[in-house]
Amino acid sequence: MFDLKGRVAVVTGGNGGIGLGMARGLAAAGAGIVVAARNAEKSRKAVAEVRRARRARARRERRRDRRGRGRAARERDRARASARLDILVNNAGTNIRKPIHEYTLAEWHRVLDTNLTSAFLCSHAAYPLMKQAGAAR
Repeated sequence: MFDLKGRVAVVTGGNGGIGLGMARGLAAAGAGIVVAARNAEKSRKAVAEVRRARRARARRERRRDRRGRGRAARERDRARASARLDILVNNAGTNIRKPIHEYTLAEWHRVLDTNLTSAFLCSHAAYPLMKQAGAAR
């Protein structure tokens, strides 16, 4: 339907579910894919699957690095290693399957950090690289 040859896409949470579907679709259209997710084994399997459609590589993600080097910096470094970043799919997410009144404050913050803060930080870090590639939208 469209041609993404020569483009590089980072898909956070790209090793399963909707993220893996996005990675497959982008790869089928010709994009190089970086799967950014926490589970290294699951990411290797996802990359093998996506690779059948196109090229891909896996990156292990940790939710936070308490020494100050956060997800945004890791996304920026990943894109620099790829020499460009054209597409960012902020798909990483989590939930805790129990009633909200049973959440601890730490659990609540884990959900917010994964679902909201990470999307902001990844977008913030990706923008200069995407602008440089002429892809910032």
